[in-house]
This record gives sequence, C-alpha cells and structure tokens, in this order.
Amino acid sequence: MATERIGIIGGTGWLGGGLAQALLDTGFIPADQLIVSNRSGNHPLANTGARVLADNQALVEASDVVILSVRPEQFKALNIQAAGKRVISLMAGVTSQAISAATGASVIVRAMPNAAIEIRQSFTPWHCAQTLGSVEVAFIQGLLECVGTASRVPTEDGIDYLSALSGTGPAFPALLMTALTRQAVIAGIPEDVARQAAKGVVVSASQLLANHDPQGMIDALVAYKGVTAAGLQSLIEAGFEEQIGRAVQAGADIARKGM
Repeated sequence: MATERIGIIGGTGWLGGGLAQALLDTGFIPADQLIVSNRSGNHPLANTGARVLADNQALVEASDVVILSVRPEQFKALNIQAAGKRVISLMAGVTSQAISAATGASVIVRAMPNAAIEIRQSFTPWHCAQTLGSVEVAFIQGLLECVGTASRVPTEDGIDYLSALSGTGPAFPALLMTALTRQAVIAGIPEDVARQAAKGVVVSASQLLANHDPQGMIDALVAYKGVTAAGLQSLIEAGFEEQIGRAVQAGADIARKGM
C-alpha cells in the first residue's frame, strides 16, 4: 500500500474518477491519502474517506504526487505551482517541458491510458526523463497497473506515438466493427444479424489473440487458401498495413505539435 498522498486534478471525470476508484478498490492507497478536485468540491468519492476539493492549488499543496487528468486545452488555465512535487500527466500532446515550465514540478511523468480504464484493461505506456530509483519506478508502475497493464517507454516521442495507437482505445476496433456491419447490410444481411456478426469478429473472436501469435495466425489462414485467405489477401494487396500506419502517424503528428 502506498503511503504517499496522491492528488488527482480532474479526479471525478471519467478518466481521473476511474483511476481514483481503482486506487481505492485495489488497496493501492488508503482513502484518507487520496485527494481529488473538481469545480464543485463535492462528489460521492468523499463517502469513501477521500478528500474532495474545489481548489487545485490546495490539492497540490496537500499532495506528494499530483496527477493531471484534465483535457489538454484546460492545462494552461490550471495555473498551479508544484515545485518539489512529482507530477503524473494523463494529457495527450502536452510535453514534459511545458508541464515543467508551467508548474515547476521536480519530476514529471507522462502516461497515456485509454478508455479501457473503465473495465481496468487499459494498456498505459509512460515516460519519465528524470532518473528514477527502483522504488519510484515500482510506485508509478503499480499505480498505473491498478487499471490494467503498463510499460515504461524510453522516449517522450514514444508517448506521443502511443497516444495515437494504444491511447485510442476502442476507436479503431469500433471503426472496424461499424464498417463490417454497414458492408454486411449493403450486401443484404439484416442489420441486427450484421451487427451480431461484426461483434463476433471484433469482440469475441479477437479474444483468441490473447493466446495466439497474430502473424502466425495470418500466415496459417493465408496458406489455407480459403474464404478467410481471400479476404485477408484483398486487404493486404490494398495496402491495409500502410493505411493503418498513416492513420496512427496522423494522430501522432497532432500529439507532437503540442497543445
């Protein structure tokens, strides 16, 4: 159990609130060591023993670790001073340098969870340019693993790229599922059946990938030269992988421009 006092600015939103609840449910931190802030200073989290504040600077002063869980465009308006504090940012496109300049924080971690935080299945990459001891690394890793899995990446550029890859959460699968559904309807399949079929591909069957090598599966299906092979080959020849690369790169470019 962590002994540091953790403050989450934006700690009652979908992301910050999900993390706050996970920290309590997993026993990572006792409720009296958790502080969250929102505009009203009220939230049901207060019933757990956590403190809920409306003053972000008061949260910073009462915390050892400050987590920024606000929209990137809201960051400048926070106007907080966090000298001597450790700051963990969950914001896309706001650089460590910008956070340091605005807050004066001594240690800055950028982390990028995704919407699967809701079911505690987020993959969260994180980066810190400062040298961290093993205890600090274990603390950050443990905190982020309360909502899924986490890995430290060596460069901040990697966080920007992964903001457009894993940070998109269900967006790409949702697009695939929608496309499969619509194309099936165009082909004459009833919409409810089309939706079930697409869900079976994207949600159900894809769970097999948890225990199978994806490239090995593709190779085996292409070699079989059946119905699936024909569909795969069509996508491959149309440059599917390159198109995915361009899509992720487009998102990464936005993240790298900063907010």
